Amino acid sequence: MAKKGSKKDAGKKPEQPPPALRELLRVPAGERAELASYDAGATPGGPRNKKDAQESLTRMAERLAGLQDRLFASSTAGDRRRLLLVLQGMDTSGKGGTMKRVIRLFNPAGCRIRAFKTPTPEERSHPFLWRVRRALPEPGEIGIFDRSHYEDVLAARVRELASSHALAQRYGQINRFEQALADDGVTLVKVFLHISYEEQRDRLLARLDNPDKHWKFSPSDIEDRALWPAYQDAYELALHRCSTPAAPWYLIPADHKWYRDWAISTLLLEHLEALGPVYPKGDFDVEKCRELLLAGARG
Repeated sequence: MAKKGSKKDAGKKPEQPPPALRELLRVPAGERAELASYDAGATPGGPRNKKDAQESLTRMAERLAGLQDRLFASSTAGDRRRLLLVLQGMDTSGKGGTMKRVIRLFNPAGCRIRAFKTPTPEERSHPFLWRVRRALPEPGEIGIFDRSHYEDVLAARVRELASSHALAQRYGQINRFEQALADDGVTLVKVFLHISYEEQRDRLLARLDNPDKHWKFSPSDIEDRALWPAYQDAYELALHRCSTPAAPWYLIPADHKWYRDWAISTLLLEHLEALGPVYPKGDFDVEKCRELLLAGARG
């Protein structure tokens, strides 16, 4: 090993730390992402294999839980900050799997989880953001959306459930809505789970092969699969139109479930560490309270 300052080291650039995962996975703003150019089986910045990823998740769990606890505690002193994880992706991309494997690292008492399905008659009677506003996390909470307001520019576009004029307006409404959330202390972590056409077929077949998984399958999944190109186009447009400094999109290759879980957990850890929540100081005399308690115990 060469000594520090030796001729061998002269002129060498110091090693740079690896970039944060949120830098690696962020969808570039201002340009349309061509999903076909992204390898759904890639593992950018990730561990070498499933075993290493699971070990990394185990090490991460305590840090995530501690940060969540401090975030929740800080809200009792008036801190309005909270985090919202938005999960979008094609069927079988792993939205439900993420809920089970990643969110379990948190205390469920501090989480607000909502899965958005086909709008009910009541929801359709309101503007499309109405049901989303009702599901937002409170200060100190971590919110998780399984699908979201983006269905109104994804499924609505592919299924032609709204006019082209209405769809064009919705991108701007979404951007203004998300900016307002950010201004109010919400950290948005918007994740697109990028799965390949072939991997989706294999996962759908696996559901058919297992009777215990039949409840997760619907013939409509095959219909949506036939619309794959239209959905890819709709996602590309949403990622392009709604990736902003206040609310960027992150594209996570999702063919490897172990990488998907590790990547989402790491993104959450990076964002929570950036928030840096702290336990609030007590507004009382600690020593006086201790004396009173001890005096009562003696009595």
